[in-house]
Amino acid sequence: QVQLVESGGGLVQPGGSLRRSCEASGNISRLYFMRWYRQAPGKEREWVASIADGGRTNYADSEKGRFTISRGNAKNTLYLQMNSLKPEDTAVYYCNTIYGSIYWGQGTQVTVSS
Repeated sequence: QVQLVESGGGLVQPGGSLRRSCEASGNISRLYFMRWYRQAPGKEREWVASIADGGRTNYADSEKGRFTISRGNAKNTLYLQMNSLKPEDTAVYYCNTIYGSIYWGQGTQVTVSS
């Protein structure tokens, strides 16, 4: 069983920055892939970025150059640094991993508005 606990959401003005965190706990050794997803109002949940255990990263096209996914020294902590935020980045953001089963964080609202 894996628990994913997120933090770091909130309200930010367009052009601003925000850092999301996700900490995994439970009877786990090492999580190979960790990902961020988001779901905007009225839209389906979409993939944002992923990072493998070795540090290889991938991003959705709309986030390239603005968002940075990383992992903490403990390796089971996940971060998403979001820069140059736009109103269309407004969504509930979720961290995700697969460890036998698919696990999701509780989701945290990020609102980009002036």
